[in-house]
Amino acid sequence: MNLYDRLALDIEQRIRDGVLRAGERLPSVRKACESQRLSPSTVLKAYYLLESRGLIEVRPQSGYYVGPRALGALPEPRMTHPVGASTALQVSDFIFEILEAVKDPAVVPLGSSFASPYLYPLDKLGRFLAAAARHMDPRATVTDLPPGNDELRRQIALRYLAGGVALAPGEIVITTGAMEALNLCLEAVTQPGDLVAVESPTFHAGLQMIERRGLKVIEIPTHPRDGVSLAALADALRHHPVKACLLMLNFQHPMGSLVPDDNRRALLDLLRHHDVPLIEDDTYAELHFDRHAPLATKALDSTGLVLHVSSFSKSLAPGYRVGWVAAGRYAQKIQRLKLSASLATTIPVQIAIADFLKQGAFDTHLRRLRSALEVQEAAMAAAIERYFPAGTRLTRPRGGYFVWVELPPNCDALALHRRALDEGISLAPGPIFSAKREYGNCIRLNFGHPWTEEIERAVRRLGEMLR
Repeated sequence: MNLYDRLALDIEQRIRDGVLRAGERLPSVRKACESQRLSPSTVLKAYYLLESRGLIEVRPQSGYYVGPRALGALPEPRMTHPVGASTALQVSDFIFEILEAVKDPAVVPLGSSFASPYLYPLDKLGRFLAAAARHMDPRATVTDLPPGNDELRRQIALRYLAGGVALAPGEIVITTGAMEALNLCLEAVTQPGDLVAVESPTFHAGLQMIERRGLKVIEIPTHPRDGVSLAALADALRHHPVKACLLMLNFQHPMGSLVPDDNRRALLDLLRHHDVPLIEDDTYAELHFDRHAPLATKALDSTGLVLHVSSFSKSLAPGYRVGWVAAGRYAQKIQRLKLSASLATTIPVQIAIADFLKQGAFDTHLRRLRSALEVQEAAMAAAIERYFPAGTRLTRPRGGYFVWVELPPNCDALALHRRALDEGISLAPGPIFSAKREYGNCIRLNFGHPWTEEIERAVRRLGEMLR
């Protein structure tokens, strides 16, 4: 990250925390240079960047001040209240139709489910992959069958240990991305016709997996900041035959919510009481903006009820399709299901990622990635505040790369999606995140791409369409 980006982010954080309030004067360029030990050009670039985002304003002969519409002017969305109880699903065709549009590289990717591939060390990973292919022990074609490459599972176990989780490598099963892991988990703990509890809104691919397995879904109200409602989930467990919960507790997709530690403990107590397994989709946990990672749910799991799913696709290696599940009491069953479903995950790719992790460069990369995403989130929020109409509500996630936008009640997200596509802009309309196609006035926007004039223009154009 550039020095001026870092200074701009620090000032924005002070605005977000309420240390700097609307109308207050920022340090002069000279004073900022002295206190931060930066050059005048660096400080000016940071101030210009904040001014372009609408966070500060310049007053002639006076200096720079926090703007009247500084960060925090838009309220967050409200707790969701999905209608009805359990439902069978018919969403896949609808979702595929909408997602097909984001493949076009000419379209501004605000509706994409992926961050920019240029944020990842793909060149360096490619060298590790080439070396793995050249030097692979032929015996690995057998020894690295499920549960997977021993060294990769050991490296993953070491990362769990750093997060406070003492996990045996034998509990970890390597999969072809998190998607395969989630599918295997659903197959391990449910039968066709069973009921699965999910957040509302929820990740659209989860709905497709549940539909494909012939399962039913019950949607649980979810807060955009604190995650799934424990009271509503407890009520569902009392009155419905829920067989599994498929939840995202860290930077939930699409809203970005983060379940507080006390709620996380209470959630596991509730599930233990009902003996209901938790399939935790935790693919965004490494993308936290705060100094410390969220509490690892696995650290609280004393009975093996948590099937913890993650992958390297969002944090390190998009396109390599390497994921895993720490499956608790279901580890052996998952391993056998993996063997029968796809035999093995590509072995040279497993070896390459294991070697990369051993080298110790992963955390250095993650620090850069998190910083970039945090800057991009701030730019996205500022642009939405600047261009979207009154009545808009906005989440401010502290990780991941999505924001959830609740538009004024009269706005139609599907109509906006179609009109935006006609002008080369993608977005993800709210109805694809609901079994009953709710959230007709909500959209999910991706801030996982470096902020450019093109993206700024696209957000401004969406605001003009809404107005």
